[in-house]
Amino acid sequence: MSKIELLLPAKDLSTGKTAINHGADAVYIGASAFGARQAAGNSLQDLESLVQYAHLYGSKVHVTVNTVLFDNELEGARKLLWDLYNIGVDAVLIQDLGLLKLDIPPIALHASTQCHNHNLERIQFLEKLGFTRAVLARETDLETIQQIHHQTNIELEAFVHGALCVSYSGQCYISRMMTGRSGNRGECAQICRTRFDLQDGNGKTLIHNKHLLSLKDMCRADYIEDMMKAGIVSFKIEGRLKNENYVKNVTAFYRQRLDAIFNGNPDYQRVGSGTTRFFFTPDLHKTFNREYTSYFIGSQRELMASFDTPKAIGEFVGYLKQRGGRYLFEGLGNRDQAIGNREQAIAKSQQLKANSQQPISNGDGLCFINADGELEGFLVNGVEGNRIIPQKPLSKFDKVPLYRNIDKAFEKVLSGKTAERKIAVDILFEEHSENVQLTMTDEDGCRVTVGEGIEYTEAQQPEKMLETLRTALSKLGGTPFEARNIVIPKCTAFLRAGFINELKNRVVELLMEERVRHFHPEDVCREYRTEKLFQKADYLRNITNEMHKAVYADFGATEFEYGLDKTEAYTGKAVMTCKYCLRHELGWCRKGPDAAKAPKDPLFLVSGKRRFRLEFDCGHCVMKLT
Repeated sequence: MSKIELLLPAKDLSTGKTAINHGADAVYIGASAFGARQAAGNSLQDLESLVQYAHLYGSKVHVTVNTVLFDNELEGARKLLWDLYNIGVDAVLIQDLGLLKLDIPPIALHASTQCHNHNLERIQFLEKLGFTRAVLARETDLETIQQIHHQTNIELEAFVHGALCVSYSGQCYISRMMTGRSGNRGECAQICRTRFDLQDGNGKTLIHNKHLLSLKDMCRADYIEDMMKAGIVSFKIEGRLKNENYVKNVTAFYRQRLDAIFNGNPDYQRVGSGTTRFFFTPDLHKTFNREYTSYFIGSQRELMASFDTPKAIGEFVGYLKQRGGRYLFEGLGNRDQAIGNREQAIAKSQQLKANSQQPISNGDGLCFINADGELEGFLVNGVEGNRIIPQKPLSKFDKVPLYRNIDKAFEKVLSGKTAERKIAVDILFEEHSENVQLTMTDEDGCRVTVGEGIEYTEAQQPEKMLETLRTALSKLGGTPFEARNIVIPKCTAFLRAGFINELKNRVVELLMEERVRHFHPEDVCREYRTEKLFQKADYLRNITNEMHKAVYADFGATEFEYGLDKTEAYTGKAVMTCKYCLRHELGWCRKGPDAAKAPKDPLFLVSGKRRFRLEFDCGHCVMKLT
């Protein structure tokens, strides 16, 4: 049986608790320093509070310490790992392998996707270093996942939803080069979301001022079961900077999707405890997205760029016509529910009648791609039938596809109580001549018994007393528990309501403490098994300290290049290495039917005074920016 984990991002303590309440089996969160999202750091006190809360539900907390480190930072990072171990964190994600040469605690180490975990050889190397889990590169397809799973014993984690980096993680240096802000140091300036010109070798502009490296967001909802069968045990949602409404919606969607797969399938079981009930219907179209792509996971390669805008598009709701200064909305009779791109949604909608099932409301945010190819957005100031009154004048158009990226009614629903997570308990009440005992046993086998002496007074109405007792014990609202079975062999004594509630509350409190102890992580015994694997460690290994260099020396390397975060020697180096290929995206793939239409190499991306040569390794389907 495989235990499957739904892993959610947490910007802070509050967001982490929200994810757990909505069914997360684990959350990942940044510490006070050394995290790959510098703007999402958290105090040790908040992390400890989150650990206690997560363990109450059988969920886990993974903390990110996943930046490259300089020599003068190693000791601070080492101390941080010990602090995290001492508060009961379940695992730490790291990028810098130099930490392995230090005196670090026996805590589970996960190799961050920043380690460039893209093939079997890399994962086998990480397993030899003692990692318990590898977070696979987003570009890893099902066939490669299956190959890695069959030839290693390491746990495999994969992204299933969220924003995409166009470069392999850990292999992007363009932000550092252009702005001084390093992606490997948690400061990415998202250069890939900016505009570029595409030019040929003669300086002719082939495409002007488009977001040529900006990708849609990932959604692999339709591939979850395939990914499980291939060997994935943890499904990761991106978004440590996202707000709580995003976390609520996305967690609920994937919790329900996973539970539907588990239902009646004994091969899979969730990691966490309890049952989560939702008071809304999650909808991935209504949360932040740049449209969706499954991104290399399947055998069929799809278009995945968002050339027009890097901003949120939202859900396709219909069409907007401009007639005589009025804006008329044509909605969809049955909105396409597929998690696809806008071209697919528009094509399918052509067959539907203009009878809106997606009502537009005051305060909604709508947007469209205007005649200049720009994303143009506006707030709705009023709705009269199918007439929309925008808050501001719009550019000229005839009829355009319309999207909603702010759904006022949905946001209102998300602002209230949207879920509750309850752990099942069996309750046993036993009456003796001089005392009573109350025992609670939860679904994970944790058990607590509390006894209390009584001065026996026979109940005048024993049947009514029994019913009163049963009702009082069943009321567990405001606690993490819900009664599954209540067993009372007998109750002949008179018991005050206050006495019953006090006894129940004590048992609940002790059971909560027992659960936190029960789910405290065990120490990890790591092996560090060296063998001759390398001759040279080049700049793509991101070595920025002597301890990291020593790791590769342990595995046979005698030639070394420091990473670009240390040397900044960018000339002639690939500052991006991408599975995404611009030639393929534009229909110019050398392996495709329209190869003859492709412009001759070299091709260049130009941004201001910066000029990057595109290099295409068609044998490995890789594009590099140099």
